[in-house]
Amino acid sequence: MADTIVLTVPIFSTLCNEAFKLRRAVFIAEQNVPDDEEFDAFDLTAHHIVAVAGGEVCGTLRIIHTNEHVKIGRVAVGKAWRGHGVASAMLTYAMKEHQSARENRFYLTAQSDKIALYERFGFVAFGDEFLDGGMPHLAMKNY
Repeated sequence: MADTIVLTVPIFSTLCNEAFKLRRAVFIAEQNVPDDEEFDAFDLTAHHIVAVAGGEVCGTLRIIHTNEHVKIGRVAVGKAWRGHGVASAMLTYAMKEHQSARENRFYLTAQSDKIALYERFGFVAFGDEFLDGGMPHLAMKNY
């Protein structure tokens, strides 16, 4: 696979719009998440991170700074790029870029079948499993 470049992009930039298109393909079309649950007001103030490989946006996630922690969310990787380290590259970049924002405290909610990915980055699941977008999730933190 081509080299992957990970970077932060401004909201509504060409790359961010491609990231939104990828989120739509992964979460709405593929995983049947309702449109009104996928896109929300947090998108307007979030830090949007994309992975670019082979000239296309192949992955995306967003970062939200809350009072308590840095929340990682909307992690999506295009079908053709899964299993090639794209999500790991984005998580590495995001956690390095935002580690000082909330004293290296990160939080996320993970689809239950993706827990192992986040455990590799020091995240620990807590609480009961819950449905989000119709899929089972667990809350995870690494502090």
